Amino acid sequence: MARKQKYINREISWLSFNERVLQEASDTKVPLLERLRFVGIFSNNMDEFFKVRYAKIQRISQGKIPGKSRHEIREAKRLLKQITEIAIAQQEKMRRVRRKIIEKLRDHGIFIINEKELTAAQGDFVHNYFLEKVSPRLFTVILNDLPEFPIIKDSSVYLAVKMHRPDGENIYGLVEIPSDDLGRFVVLPGRGDRHYIMLLEDVIRYNLDEIFNLFEYENIEAHIIKISRDAQFDEDTDNTKSILEKVEFYLRQRQKGEPVRLIYDRDIADDTLAFLMRKMGIDEYDSLIPGGRIHNHRDFMDFPDLGKRELLYEQLDPLPIRDFSLRGSILKQIQEKDRLLYAPYHNYKYVIKFLREAALDPRVKNIKITIYRLAKNSQIANSLINAAKNGKNVTVQIELRARFDEARNIQYAEMFKQEGIHLVFGFPDMKVHSKICIIDREDEEGNIRHYGFISTGNFNEKTAKIYTDYTLFTANQEVLRDVSRVFDFFDRPYRIPKYKHILVSPHYMRRRFNSLVNEQIKLAKQGKPSLIRLKMNSLSDTRMIDKLYVASQSGVPVRLIVRGINRLIPGVKGMSENIEAISIVDKYLEHPRAFIFGPPGKEKVFMGSADWMPRNLDRRVEVVTPVYDAQAKREIIDTFEISWADNQKARIFNAAQDNQYRRTKGKPVRSQFAIYAYYKNQLEKK
Repeated sequence: MARKQKYINREISWLSFNERVLQEASDTKVPLLERLRFVGIFSNNMDEFFKVRYAKIQRISQGKIPGKSRHEIREAKRLLKQITEIAIAQQEKMRRVRRKIIEKLRDHGIFIINEKELTAAQGDFVHNYFLEKVSPRLFTVILNDLPEFPIIKDSSVYLAVKMHRPDGENIYGLVEIPSDDLGRFVVLPGRGDRHYIMLLEDVIRYNLDEIFNLFEYENIEAHIIKISRDAQFDEDTDNTKSILEKVEFYLRQRQKGEPVRLIYDRDIADDTLAFLMRKMGIDEYDSLIPGGRIHNHRDFMDFPDLGKRELLYEQLDPLPIRDFSLRGSILKQIQEKDRLLYAPYHNYKYVIKFLREAALDPRVKNIKITIYRLAKNSQIANSLINAAKNGKNVTVQIELRARFDEARNIQYAEMFKQEGIHLVFGFPDMKVHSKICIIDREDEEGNIRHYGFISTGNFNEKTAKIYTDYTLFTANQEVLRDVSRVFDFFDRPYRIPKYKHILVSPHYMRRRFNSLVNEQIKLAKQGKPSLIRLKMNSLSDTRMIDKLYVASQSGVPVRLIVRGINRLIPGVKGMSENIEAISIVDKYLEHPRAFIFGPPGKEKVFMGSADWMPRNLDRRVEVVTPVYDAQAKREIIDTFEISWADNQKARIFNAAQDNQYRRTKGKPVRSQFAIYAYYKNQLEKK
């Protein structure tokens, strides 16, 4: 008898998540320009997957990670092949979807044209644009006689050029597309209600003779290529180096990382592809993805809207929080009761106002905050600097190893240091992923009172417009004393604090979550009502999955809302028949982590930064807080239930990983819009 499968492979589950993103791009009910942006999100996700996850599996398959058995190496090779097959199929589907979207855009007067479709007037415009804007920014390399292939940027697009000369010689060149400086899309002069857009590489194709005319070629061809490099962070064991020095060294090395994926135009000549692969050192371990004429579809996230609001989602303006005014003192209102912000439904300005008020209040003495990802021009950072200028003691724990934001975080760290802000860089073997802030304020009697907030998401006002996240503002002194102990741990990691309320990894969080699940198991075995409701980004920790299987087998109903990776297999008789699991992909990126234990009326509610993954529970500093305020608890429970009722954008998890839409009887529920309506109704009932 075949052994029952207990877990979905993590990488296959992630690819299934990205397939859900591609479903949004395919959905004809989604506005056209939003569909195009989902194409960009899919592409960006795939880039990161290959640079991180695929790269790690590749290392295992090549025997480059110590301690791996022959079986693990064989399994890694098998998995690489499976991933490549899925990626090629998804890439081909994405190309078909993108073509259909572009065709449909023509019905709305938007035309994406190439260098062969220009009118004479458009050709003059493109030629002048090339001379004035593009040519000064071009980097062009002739490859034939170079002893080493030049370092090409990770995930940037290049034109691979082949010139055939009369003497029979082929000359190969490489042109970097300067989209970082100019953007990927060039808006050409329109005609009436028609809008014309050209990709930057096609502008260059139209002007190839301006670049290469000195070679006197008979014909010239140019095809797009893109490389993804291994972005794995190799821990430097040199204890004489600071974390800052190690990260700066890693960033310099990243652009030289081993290539793990080459995407190329399937129309490229065989000899050109072979030449490039030989020069770049691409071998059989690397993933070769044939594509179409267009690569780096992530740039479609920034496709111009051209004033076509009807081709975008309806704009939902952020709402104020009921009984929480931006005009009065934020700190005074928090002292009265806890307040819950649910972005982007609520206005993120409450977070900014909290820090700005703290920066100016003469009674505020200390501000401490953890930083993982900041916006490019961060109001959070400006408020912290303003506080330091006003004589506050400001401590910033900034995680320099936040993947793909390392350079920005180093820049902010240098800026903070110049302003006299105390910086904490965390631990050599452990990232700080918690989202916490605490301030100390002296009251009228001279006593210090704490105020703070705990969040499920980054303190980033840009992503707060597109990521759904809870932020709990509180003046609960017992909870905030625990939060203060987390900052003490940053300064004195040799002393592990004891926490009375909050759940902190890597110390006590796993144990506490196990205890909370056990409470529900005990109730079920006693024949009493029990229930577990969890919402998170990823569920991959097999020990926690096994605990949920035990809960299911004990009769505990388990409801899971997991956006991305989910290794748990629900609905299997004898293992998980009491577990249901869905994923929601829609207008906003679902990002909150909420944990609800107990049946209606007896719930224990928690929220915070941790997913149920081994790294979050065992190898990172994470903070999850209990929610004691009755109104805040009610909102988390209600919004979970609205999400659970979704029958428009929810997909069902199963062993087949086929992303079936969940369809239930009754009225249609599209949870993200229903949650906005829920909060809007709260305001109208005042």
